[in-house]
Amino acid sequence: MKSASLFVGVIVLVVVVLLVGGCGSYNRLNTLKQDVDKSWADVQNVYQRRADLIPNLVKTVEGSANFEKSTLTEVTQARQQVNNIKLDPNSAPTDPAALQKFQQMQDGLSSALSRLLVVSERYPDLKSSAAFRDLQTQLEGTENRISVERGRFNSAVGAYNTTVNSMPTRLYAGAFGFQPKPYFTAREGSDLPPPVNFNFGNSPAPAR
Repeated sequence: MKSASLFVGVIVLVVVVLLVGGCGSYNRLNTLKQDVDKSWADVQNVYQRRADLIPNLVKTVEGSANFEKSTLTEVTQARQQVNNIKLDPNSAPTDPAALQKFQQMQDGLSSALSRLLVVSERYPDLKSSAAFRDLQTQLEGTENRISVERGRFNSAVGAYNTTVNSMPTRLYAGAFGFQPKPYFTAREGSDLPPPVNFNFGNSPAPAR
């Protein structure tokens, strides 16, 4: 009887330990996931702000005589591709391929905008336009904000993934539905000095 009681007691103790550990792990994972999702929403918000600026930018640039139509078309098409990507704005993706496609489209729009603003240097009427300068400043600020929010998102994902893959939390994570999440990767060529920027007060003269 004593052996049976001792065995039952050990089993009960193990179950209690597992339940307490499981609850603690769940709460920790849930908190970290909420941090990731909040960071993802912030990323989506700054990208949306940039997309909202583009129609006014295109309209302003179109008013400049003989502006290169191909450059405007490239920006417009890049924005449309971005708008066609539908991801949940409130929950960070778990599919690396989905995030990679999202990033590629957004980085493509960044490149198209950068080229448009470089080309605009050849048009004095644009450079002297208060509306254009205001949009230029807003775009510069938004691009900087995008970089900041992507960094914060990666930091939140790092903390979350570390916990998901750490023992003993790893024993519970899958059962609770918590899966590792992908990161934003560095933009192609980010290890090299950028050829263009959004600060056109000190921009080099365009190539002839």
